[in-house]
Amino acid sequence: MIISADDRLADDLATEAGRRLLALRERGGDPDALRRDGDARSHEFLAAELARLRPGDAVLSEEGRDDPVRLSSSRVWIVDPLDGTREFGEPGRSDWAVHVALWEQGQLTAGAVALPAQGSVLSTAAPPGPTAQAADGRLRLMVSRTRPPEFVQRLADLLGAALVPLGSAGAKAAAVIRGEADAYVHSGGQYEWDSAAPVAVARAAGLHACRIDGSELSYNQAHPWMPDILICPAAFAGKLLGAISSVRQLQE
Repeated sequence: MIISADDRLADDLATEAGRRLLALRERGGDPDALRRDGDARSHEFLAAELARLRPGDAVLSEEGRDDPVRLSSSRVWIVDPLDGTREFGEPGRSDWAVHVALWEQGQLTAGAVALPAQGSVLSTAAPPGPTAQAADGRLRLMVSRTRPPEFVQRLADLLGAALVPLGSAGAKAAAVIRGEADAYVHSGGQYEWDSAAPVAVARAAGLHACRIDGSELSYNQAHPWMPDILICPAAFAGKLLGAISSVRQLQE
């Protein structure tokens, strides 16, 4: 696998943004103020570095103004400066992340998910190896710790799967990439910056990523809304998509 300068840049930026967020968090203070400062400062750092190092590229950030110039750009960085803002403001929680991804002419080509409080960075610069299923054979599905959707509960019941609650989207995807869970299924809607970097890394690690109806994930859209997503090892994709289809039919 050829590692590009963009792979390294995504890794470096996510790592440094995460280091700065850790330093900010260690100062303590009001949780809400900490969350606001974390979002703002991480965005400012990433935006400034991308403007300096990749001045010809467009940027789509959760915390930035959406410039429509990105729709005519061939290279767009899709970033979430602080994924899991709620968890960032809760002492002791490590399930928050920094996402940095590059979209080029219809494809995600580089990405990094930093998990600063876990001392970990997953990126296309050094994709993790293949993952394994739970020892007892029971599928483990990642689910939101604060907003677990009824859809995923029904899916778990159909599959006899265990639900594993966790915070940020990046942390949930990382758990699947590292083999700590078997799938991340989300049907409640999110934005492109929530999944672009996790999907780039997951695919580089050999995992499957798609919409829950099996269709392609599309990024750099005019409205950056992502209705749903599935990330899992390729060996589980068929089983999971079939079960998802059955649950959706029962809901109709």
